Amino acid sequence: MPASQVSDIRHDWTRDEVLALFKQPFNDLLFQAQVVHRQHFNPNEVQLSTLLSIKTGACPEDCKYCPQSARYDTGLEKEQLMAVDQVIEEAKAAKASGATRFCMGAAWRSPKDKDLPAVAEMVRQVKALGMETCMTLGMLKEDQAQMLADAGLDYYNHNLDTSPEYYGEIITTRTYQDRLNTLDSVRRAGMKVCAGGIVGMGEGEKDRAGLLMQLANLPQHPESVPINMLVKVAGTPLDQQDDLDPFEFIRTIAVARILMPKSHVRLSAGREEMNDQMQALAFMAGANSIFYCEKLLTTPNPKANRDMELLGRLGIVPETRHVARDSDEEEQALRQAVAEAASDHLFYNAAN
Repeated sequence: MPASQVSDIRHDWTRDEVLALFKQPFNDLLFQAQVVHRQHFNPNEVQLSTLLSIKTGACPEDCKYCPQSARYDTGLEKEQLMAVDQVIEEAKAAKASGATRFCMGAAWRSPKDKDLPAVAEMVRQVKALGMETCMTLGMLKEDQAQMLADAGLDYYNHNLDTSPEYYGEIITTRTYQDRLNTLDSVRRAGMKVCAGGIVGMGEGEKDRAGLLMQLANLPQHPESVPINMLVKVAGTPLDQQDDLDPFEFIRTIAVARILMPKSHVRLSAGREEMNDQMQALAFMAGANSIFYCEKLLTTPNPKANRDMELLGRLGIVPETRHVARDSDEEEQALRQAVAEAASDHLFYNAAN
């Protein structure tokens, strides 16, 4: 299928169509993904996000990949919700290191109403730093989603994890529909969606296709699509899972790019185990966002200086965040620019 035919925004993909993309020769698939990517993004820019665990451990869910589940003995110590000022100090450090988006995650099935005022204050203060904000707090009710939106939250992360067919092999404590309902609540509240999944959990190619088809067939594509490689943590049920072929991971990135042309596709968990060549292939396949910090919630991530060294070698630069301004702000900025220009004697006095 020519690349020009798959760059249009669609929400009606079939499993057979998605599988056909997966089954293309590797070079053809990457070429197609790269063409689509260049139609919508600068191919040499990557968006940098930092992720902070604001509440760690003791989650009641049974997700088989997760070291934060209270059901598994992974040696992780339970931590209470962080104080707002601690979170802001972390956000300032993230901004100073080059991140433009600050993501905050809490190990909850769903947030308690008593915790939301503090969480909303985190959002407001991080926004005041000039950063985009993202949170992942578990399932949301509509009123909770609206409260976060009112605080100014830009993105809400809630992954589908895998295909509907394979989902029951990984999680039994919440349904696939529960996840879709949360995404719907986020959209209704006016926030952007960050939703992706995890590969390498023992699923087959049909399941990877099924996950991406679910995301691409949502009424509106997620603005951010994290593709995670399973991080095998001792004590979790998947700690002995066989490694996924790296080329299958790259295929998943490429197909995500083709199906969701305007979304940021994030090369997410598992980068610690990827060599530079594999990461470079992921960028070629259409990944244009990374987590830029030493730890993703509770698992390792490449150090920031290693990331910047790799991006430099590839000629890739951090994406600049463009902040929309209202008309009053635009007028004030214009007045300020004119005043500065006049003070620099860039205008002559027409009365002379």
